[in-house]
Amino acid sequence: MAGLINFEDEKEVKQFLDNLGVEYSFQCHKENDPEGCQRLSDYLEGVKKNYESAAQVLKHNCETNGHGESCYKLGAYHVTGKGRRTTGLKTAYSCFLRSCQTDGKKSTDACHNVALLAHDGRAGDGGPDLAVARQYYEKACAGGFAPSCFNLSALFIEGNAVKYADRACELGHVWGCANASRMYRLGEGTEKDEKKDEALKNRRQLKFGE
Repeated sequence: MAGLINFEDEKEVKQFLDNLGVEYSFQCHKENDPEGCQRLSDYLEGVKKNYESAAQVLKHNCETNGHGESCYKLGAYHVTGKGRRTTGLKTAYSCFLRSCQTDGKKSTDACHNVALLAHDGRAGDGGPDLAVARQYYEKACAGGFAPSCFNLSALFIEGNAVKYADRACELGHVWGCANASRMYRLGEGTEKDEKKDEALKNRRQLKFGE
């Protein structure tokens, strides 16, 4: 695959892409390289539009190799039914949980999804589990995921609510800024603090042009 590719030549591009597919398949199935399997699934999805085959590779790479990004993507397939993954949200929850526990590239997003599914109870038989939701929102928030920080603030009536709303604001969540500002202005769950209220308003204006 050495040399430059003339991307205006359809035959040359097709040959290049076919070679990529062969290479990624070899990396995955012969060399047992988890990153190669992830590349193969991306290739099957993005180039071949073969979502069912992509899902099979993701399943193998998640369950056999424990690859966090593949687990996350497989979870998303189960949520949307992509690639004929129709087993539902319980399986998606399991995939997201595995991804969350890997500390890979998508682990923070996966932790947020675990929390969401626990929060609204769609992945379990016993309804919402706020303790689990809080645990994984906290993990995602610590990883810098603003929506998790915001959702954490909504779980608390007082005390930590302003802490997480403020953190969500720092990470660029406009409603985190609005909620933290309101709490300081009205003294909800914290002492009234006009200076902090004003600072949050200024921060929101600078970030979001409001």
